[in-house]
Amino acid sequence: MASALVAVVGVVSLVAVAASAERLGLAAPLALVVVGGVLGFVPGVPEPVVPPELVLAGVLPPLMYAAAVNMPAADFRRNSKVIFGLAVLLVVATMLLVGWLLNWLIPEIPLPVAFAVGAVVSPTDAVAATSVGRRLGLPARLLTILEGEGLVNDATSLVLLRSAVTAIAASVSVGGVAAEFVYSVVVATLVGWVVGRVVVLVRARLGDPVMGTALSFVVPFVAFLPAEELEASGILAVVVTGLVTGSQAPRVLSAADRLTERTNWRTVAFLLEGGIFLFMGLGLHGLVDEVGRHHLSVGHALLLGLAASAAVILVRIVFLPFLMVTVRRDEQRAERAVPRLREWRSRLEERPDSPRKGQVERRLRRASADVRFTLEDTLGWRAGAVLAWSGMRGAITVAAAQTLPEDTPMRPELILIAFVVAATTLLLQGLTLPGVIRAAKVPPDDPERLRDDYRSLVRELNGRGAEVLDRVERDGSFPPEVIAKVRADERLPSAPPAEPAPDFDRAREQYRELRLRVVEAERTALLDAHRAGSHRSSSLNRARRRLDAEELTLPQPPSSSH
Repeated sequence: MASALVAVVGVVSLVAVAASAERLGLAAPLALVVVGGVLGFVPGVPEPVVPPELVLAGVLPPLMYAAAVNMPAADFRRNSKVIFGLAVLLVVATMLLVGWLLNWLIPEIPLPVAFAVGAVVSPTDAVAATSVGRRLGLPARLLTILEGEGLVNDATSLVLLRSAVTAIAASVSVGGVAAEFVYSVVVATLVGWVVGRVVVLVRARLGDPVMGTALSFVVPFVAFLPAEELEASGILAVVVTGLVTGSQAPRVLSAADRLTERTNWRTVAFLLEGGIFLFMGLGLHGLVDEVGRHHLSVGHALLLGLAASAAVILVRIVFLPFLMVTVRRDEQRAERAVPRLREWRSRLEERPDSPRKGQVERRLRRASADVRFTLEDTLGWRAGAVLAWSGMRGAITVAAAQTLPEDTPMRPELILIAFVVAATTLLLQGLTLPGVIRAAKVPPDDPERLRDDYRSLVRELNGRGAEVLDRVERDGSFPPEVIAKVRADERLPSAPPAEPAPDFDRAREQYRELRLRVVEAERTALLDAHRAGSHRSSSLNRARRRLDAEELTLPQPPSSSH
């Protein structure tokens, strides 16, 4: 009974705080941490006891899967250099800097332990940054980079943490750590890819939205558990599974499947994200009490946490200019690629009978789309400034800190240091990020360009749908009045509509069948555009939602009981 009451109060609190934060223009994670911290010091409020293993193995996999499955694969691929620079190189640099700093300030902390703390505080939490960025109109590319970084850097930091913890118990060489890292990444990627492919095939055969969504709830753990058993990164396996599932699902799942899954996973992500931020604040009081019972004072631990916070902020600010140089080089290469692509296209047109024309044409289309994306959605110093100040840490840092072995020297103090880093960056950078975004004046996505891209995509889809109607009109397989009705509802070019059919039930069934053919043809065109990357993700998602809505609103076939 008590557990049920706690669950009810927790969900109501999440909804109330998130709704209030939205009205006040605050990021919900910031509000939840503050509210949790205040409640934690109220007499009589029990301290939440959440095993860190529950967060890392029970909460993080579905949370990462929910984010990965909604990540557009083309956007992730196009920004992969920036994402992996932030999520791998910057994470390693942060771990090294914070580790050396703590070892220098407190020589009693062994270097492997200090590096473990550095790994704990290295991953960012993109939830707060993206919620602020969306509200203030940051361009889609910047949001994709932040979300992609948040997906990958958790896996990177947990692999580094595992290596550091291993080094605490035994001597490990730098080469050994590097080999373990490579093994973990390769195995996790393979496991995630296999699980993603199998899940898509199984769900395609189920054909039931409820059963498919129920199966999707265990998919993160199906990827996580075997990867962990193989001593690889379970979180990375979950991310890869989510990316594979998200890219393949539109080809094999029905509109009802996608709608049900999208709604349910948004709810799951909201509850899990909000819950870990609320528990993060609630746990502060007990953590302070525990540190007070050890030899290092709370004040000293807080100062060390602030020093580590300054280090993680500084290393990100210093790292970003070097990353932006590589981005600028990519843009220059894209500029030089434009005439080469034109030349290759001209050569292809000169050889219309080439047996590989279709394959080469698809590659050219994709390469041209990538070049256009790079040149249109540039990342200048303004975007770099926002990226540099978007390095907030979150509840994952606190949970990972509590996985340090029980016999770790000064363990309570190290956990408090990690908490201070998470809280300081979350509150300091989270509260000031809106000001940084406004001061940087990052240009938003051009609304006219977005509209033109969507209109162009709709014309492609309508053209494919019109081909279906023209074909059935020529072969006479459907009555003219049904074809006219479908043309009118699809807003496709047509002749004047004919008179309605006298047999209403038969006409309705024919209408439904033909409309489904048109929707499927348009969906095929949409998938072709998705594979080629010839349109923006916002346009593709909007068109997919439109097609799903059309499919779901079609009249149902007559009941077999009549």
